[in-house]
Amino acid sequence: MSSLPLSGFRVLDFTWVIAGPYCCQLLATMGAEVIKIESQRHIDLYRRLNTWAEGVPGPNRSGRYNSLNYSKRACTLNVSHPKGLTLAKELVKKSDVVVESMSYGVMDRMGLGYQALRELKPDIIMLSLSLMGQTGPDKELMGFGPVMLAATGLSRLTSYPGGRPYKVGGTWPDYTSSIGAAFAILAALHHRCQTGQGQYIDFALNDLTLSLLPEVITDYTMNGRIRQPEGNRDEIMAPHNVYRCLGEDKWVAIAVEGEGQWRAFCQVLGPPEWQEDQRFNDPFRRWQNQGELDPLIEAWTRERTPYQVTEALQGVGVAAAPSFDIADLVNDPHLQERGVFQEIDHPEVGKRQYIGIPWKLDGVDPRFDPAPLLGVGNQYVFGDLLGLSPEEVRRLEEEKAIY
Repeated sequence: MSSLPLSGFRVLDFTWVIAGPYCCQLLATMGAEVIKIESQRHIDLYRRLNTWAEGVPGPNRSGRYNSLNYSKRACTLNVSHPKGLTLAKELVKKSDVVVESMSYGVMDRMGLGYQALRELKPDIIMLSLSLMGQTGPDKELMGFGPVMLAATGLSRLTSYPGGRPYKVGGTWPDYTSSIGAAFAILAALHHRCQTGQGQYIDFALNDLTLSLLPEVITDYTMNGRIRQPEGNRDEIMAPHNVYRCLGEDKWVAIAVEGEGQWRAFCQVLGPPEWQEDQRFNDPFRRWQNQGELDPLIEAWTRERTPYQVTEALQGVGVAAAPSFDIADLVNDPHLQERGVFQEIDHPEVGKRQYIGIPWKLDGVDPRFDPAPLLGVGNQYVFGDLLGLSPEEVRRLEEEKAIY
């Protein structure tokens, strides 16, 4: 196996929950030595949340935590203790990147803000990952779940006409922001390799999410229109929806574009007697009369499984796909063959499947090591890396500087 692309770089991970940990995990799988800084005073929230393996609670048993922190090292360090803060600063001197996702101002108040870190290591790269960024009147806004989705504008677009805003399934602004943050760090490392200069990266989840909504923003800035939620419907294509299929809670998504696909679609369906109905005989009328068209289509899909509908329509060039549930995804042959899921043997919860990384590089095998047990890396970090003797480490543990 060739050397991993980020081998030789060290990242200090002062993050928690989703966005920051996933960003650092991407760097770790590509070879960076990522050291997660935790403290037993306030361990990562995801160590404390269910999904426990076998339903048995424990800080090392959370599937949420383990899926976002594999391939990292970790240590327990109490930076609120003066000696713990000193150790953190010594680690900065030996690192290339610091990533943090604390509330606004926390790192500065601890003495670990960017200006303080630059004095310790002039070429350090620091990324602050927050909901609204480090400037502006809303910089202190905190966000989890519905708050974050509302602040990014997503929940106003996710509903049915006339309905209240809905939470998008999952917290995908966190995950997309993680990838964007990893990209920004790589750009900063490239810049440093060329110039020798470090830099500070102010990364806002809200800004990244806005960059994924260009159509609705442009529609407003150019035309003054505020996009309203339309459920599963499209502003141009029809039919465009999810349709109930044979089986318990089984659905298929179908999107028909243009007259050629419409004719192919109708041929698969029979052709149906309503193909030439004046309500459906051109794209605009089909779009206008979706309320009448969709039940006619669903009468056909209800007699078939999502896979049968998908195979029939994809065979004639019409976009269709099953609406997968999680069990379908995990057992999907296509995803299995592509190695999307990685089996990792964790010392406490055993072999489990986790999502891998969303790219493949020729000749590179990413690193998939188990998520670290709480404090498991203390000897390496404080002994091997910082050169403390076992007695010094023990004394600092008694003082709860290493804690």
